[in-house]
Amino acid sequence: MSWIEEVEVSEAEGKLAETYAALIKQRGKVSNILKVHSLNPDAMGAHLELYMTIMFGKSGLSRAEREAIAVVVSANNDCEYCVNHHAEALRRYVKDDEVVSLLMSADGLETLEPRLSNIVRHAEKLTTAPGAMTESDLGELRAEGLSDGDILDITLIVGYFNFVNRIALGLGVAFSDDEMSGYVND
Repeated sequence: MSWIEEVEVSEAEGKLAETYAALIKQRGKVSNILKVHSLNPDAMGAHLELYMTIMFGKSGLSRAEREAIAVVVSANNDCEYCVNHHAEALRRYVKDDEVVSLLMSADGLETLEPRLSNIVRHAEKLTTAPGAMTESDLGELRAEGLSDGDILDITLIVGYFNFVNRIALGLGVAFSDDEMSGYVND
């Protein structure tokens, strides 16, 4: 639920009904962050396409690294919805509860293994101080073996989660334990 009107799955028609059906088939249910777009199905479709491309498309970044970026950006933006949702996904790839906790708090990031530490600290800086970014910031990522394509992917994921955090926070997108779990192919 959110602070604005939403079209329920059972009430959807046309393109929205098709999108809901595809989401349920692919992921098992419709997340609240997508449902909040129900008054604008075209935006929902574009949002979903970008999400699937940057989070599941071909990349030199692992799924764990992508989810870690999502969690750290969201933690820096105080977006409980996205922190919890993506920490749940991250736990599929990272079995160390201490690492997940560090990422969820965006604290102690320098103590992580070097590649992940550099990725998430870069994501944090781009989120909290985008005007302070310099070309030399990319050198730290390159030193970890990240290609320019990987750096672009990091930047796209950071930009996306800053965008989606503002949707969640600006429209009061709520989460519950039931909404956070049980997705297929998340």
